[in-house]
Amino acid sequence: MKFNNSGCLTGFVAGLSRIFLVFVWIARPANFTPVFGSWIVPCLGFLFLPFTTLMYIILYTPGVGLTGLDWVWLILAVVLDVGHVGFTAATNRDKIPQGVPGALPPEPPASTPPAAPTA
Repeated sequence: MKFNNSGCLTGFVAGLSRIFLVFVWIARPANFTPVFGSWIVPCLGFLFLPFTTLMYIILYTPGVGLTGLDWVWLILAVVLDVGHVGFTAATNRDKIPQGVPGALPPEPPASTPPAAPTA
């Protein structure tokens, strides 16, 4: 069994976009009101697509919305968020108990060498 010895660094990097999103929300709460209108959508974005939410807030222009290359950056953010979730699921697939849907198939038993002939 392989162990990940990276410590808290992995958790910090994984939560980096959420940390930046919270900092932006605290530092510039006025940017969230014209973009979303309520607090529910940013909270859902924080939970499910944090990097996409952060990019949308950075790219959004009040009165105009997203234009041109802004959509490319936003689609890239969605791909990164969804890819992160998919990669995490694929990495942790071997940790799912047997019998649960999505678990890896059981490993076949190790073959035993043939018995030595007796004379």
